[in-house]
Amino acid sequence: MRQLNDKTAHEFDHRQIADAAVATWNEVKNAASKISEADTKYYCLCMLPYPSGRLHMGHVRNYTIGDVITRYQRMNGRDVLQPMGWDAFGLPAENAAIKNGVPPAKWTYDNIDYMRKQLKSLGFAIDWSREVATCDPRYYRWNQWLFLRMLEKGIAYKKTGTVNWDPVDQTVLANEQVIDGRGWRTGALVEKREIPMYYLGITSYADKLLKALDHLPGWPERVKIMQANWIGKSEGVEIHFPYDRQSIGADGALKVFTTRADTLLGATYVAVAAEHPLAEAAAARNPQLVAFIDECKKGGVTEAELATQEKKGMDTGLFVRHPLTDEKLPVWIANYVLMGYGEGAVMAVPAHDQRDFEFARKHGLPLKVVVRSEAGDVLAADAMREALVEHGIIVNSGVYDGLTTAQAIDAVANELKKRSLGEKRTVFRLRDWGISRQRYWGCPIPIIHCPGCGDVPVPDRDLPVVLPEDLAPDGSGNPLVKCEAFVNCACPTCGKPAKRETDTMDTFVDSSWYYMRYACADNDQAMVDERVNQWLPVDQYIGGIEHAILHLLYSRFWTRVMHDLGLVNFEEPFTNLLTQGMVLNHIYFRKGKSGGITYFSPDDVTPVMNEQGQITGATHKADGQPVEYGGMGTMSKSKANGVDPQALVDKYGADTVRLFMMFAVPPEQSLEWSEAGVEGAHRFLKRLWKAVVDHVQSGPAPKLDSAMLNDAQRELRRQVHATIAKVSDDIGRRYMFNTAVAATMELLNAITRSDDASPQGRAVLQEALESIALLLTPMAPHTCEALWQMLGKDGAIVNANWPKPDPEALVRDTIEIVVQVNGKLRGRVAVAADADRKQVEQAALAEPNVQRFVEGQTIRKVIVVPGKLVNLVV
Repeated sequence: MRQLNDKTAHEFDHRQIADAAVATWNEVKNAASKISEADTKYYCLCMLPYPSGRLHMGHVRNYTIGDVITRYQRMNGRDVLQPMGWDAFGLPAENAAIKNGVPPAKWTYDNIDYMRKQLKSLGFAIDWSREVATCDPRYYRWNQWLFLRMLEKGIAYKKTGTVNWDPVDQTVLANEQVIDGRGWRTGALVEKREIPMYYLGITSYADKLLKALDHLPGWPERVKIMQANWIGKSEGVEIHFPYDRQSIGADGALKVFTTRADTLLGATYVAVAAEHPLAEAAAARNPQLVAFIDECKKGGVTEAELATQEKKGMDTGLFVRHPLTDEKLPVWIANYVLMGYGEGAVMAVPAHDQRDFEFARKHGLPLKVVVRSEAGDVLAADAMREALVEHGIIVNSGVYDGLTTAQAIDAVANELKKRSLGEKRTVFRLRDWGISRQRYWGCPIPIIHCPGCGDVPVPDRDLPVVLPEDLAPDGSGNPLVKCEAFVNCACPTCGKPAKRETDTMDTFVDSSWYYMRYACADNDQAMVDERVNQWLPVDQYIGGIEHAILHLLYSRFWTRVMHDLGLVNFEEPFTNLLTQGMVLNHIYFRKGKSGGITYFSPDDVTPVMNEQGQITGATHKADGQPVEYGGMGTMSKSKANGVDPQALVDKYGADTVRLFMMFAVPPEQSLEWSEAGVEGAHRFLKRLWKAVVDHVQSGPAPKLDSAMLNDAQRELRRQVHATIAKVSDDIGRRYMFNTAVAATMELLNAITRSDDASPQGRAVLQEALESIALLLTPMAPHTCEALWQMLGKDGAIVNANWPKPDPEALVRDTIEIVVQVNGKLRGRVAVAADADRKQVEQAALAEPNVQRFVEGQTIRKVIVVPGKLVNLVV
């Protein structure tokens, strides 16, 4: 074991303490993961980081939580796996390449090297032998392999999809790259384009994914609700509106899905997407429609954008027939209808749908009221200021009048089925997962385009399709398209010249199964092996709430596909989920004359406080001018309110940073950054260090003999074992790390108040200090490793057994009772733990200070709360 030098043994030198601890851990291979028995495994995993260059405080908090749980479980005899990897593909690397003129590969690998050092400096017990990077061909080979298996099963398929297109850079943009309808780099108006893309059929798993949420008791309820809402199961009716042959010139029907078939008699028009075949047919003879369709294609493609944008539309001049009345309904093109959702058409009932109401009012379309609220009268359409969207009683609908909404839905569905114009259906809001990205820095899609054979899958023997790592994007499209060495190839089927697919996979593919690869990272012959079934599912998964939907949902889908392909024997990847809160800091800024905002680091300003101690503003330290205060917000580079973890580690040591993160608030809550809180954690560790040094300098402590303890010694020992019980529950069951730390702080206070230098007094103190070192090891492992050695213990503390509370030590011979007079504290008395009510009253009345307040008074009532207090009412 690495020993501390004499200076370090007396002074709290966090650098030398950390160096000695790391040397010890390397010697005992503390982080190595292996399974001895199936029921002892414990897989603790934090979501893998994107290698952006430096760790931020959100990373530190996330991984500290995971490490605390990992170390606790290991000390409790579990075979623990805590791995780490890098979500290394994606858009930020391309943006950095454009900015810095270097290939994304170099930027990414340099960042990984730096961030790995940072993680190691924080003392996380990570098994680095299992490290993966998603940009490594040895990893993404298996993305490609499984994609081909999905293709064979029909789970993966190709179809035309809608994307954001920058006409200047000639590239597809992610939704977040479209700002006010323009490309983030060029400022060009973005267009919506239809291009061939590959999709994964997650919708075929929608019902299974939804039902399985009921069998994930270890997941936060709000995450399950978010996923259920995203899957969006709807029971409704598919309705067919027959084409008006006179205006359309063809047979057929417009299909729509609605959950409100009860309002069918209130439909006054139908709306279709700009890309719908009816819209394109109408535009063929109307130049104004062509122009409007082009305008719609420049709009947003997300539901959020559709909800907030101006409702624009244009009449096509075409009609469909109402399926129940045969009335002609006009067909409008509307910018709030997307082709990618359902059939790209909606039945519009303006009186009972707010979006349709706004559109109808804007374009002068009629409203027809067909529902009244159960307690109200029928509304007059002309007087309506908003749509009546709640369920109620059907009116103005002939044979359906007087039915409730539910009854009318059933009746309308039955009638439509008789006429072969519709039927009940279950649909999901969830859409199939489009994985094609017209980008360079991602996993190549293993498809070859042959003029004669069509789209040909790359044979397994030729995997991986390796992404060239020496290309530097300049923003003008995907550089793979221009890379002849990559694009040009021979068709695997006919051998003739062909072209590789230049689209790459969505980076959510990379993160959808990485947790499995950790279990068999050294296997270059298969995607997974038997070790995956040994370690998985993950026992505890930890990450931000922002990943509650897409990442977690895609991971669940990916796991089920692998299960159905016979690759793994489990269907759900994560048994328990913890979503930690954000790390917040103060935001300071100035608004420029042109409207721009400049943010300032909290270190560069002097806050201005009101009488209540609240921040109302600030002044800049450099120029003395006022700065506005924006409250507390998530730490980010863009708002200049981040704190460099490495600087804190250098100044205070990793254990201080870890301890503050755990002590500040429960893990699910947002943590408000406080330099004073960091300093407080540092002072606590120094106090603990001093307590151990003082104790050790007094010489070896004798063996503890519980039968020889006096009352004070027994009470301190009782507190020791009560603290062990509490911290064990706080960490092991409740994940309330803040109260666990608080309990050890209270125990240290009790230790420092004791000045008992007797042999058994020192024996109790030895046990107490050993216990604190063990209890704090998950939070402050470097410091506790040194304390363990100083206390004369053998072996590394990280390999020691977690302490168990002694039931006998927890038995109290006496208890302290609070004595009140008329509700005010007037004294405390010690009584036997089994004292009856009369004995407690007598002890309370005998307390000298209490006697002063009851002397000469008539005691009208005595209230006894067993084990806690006595209140004398005079």
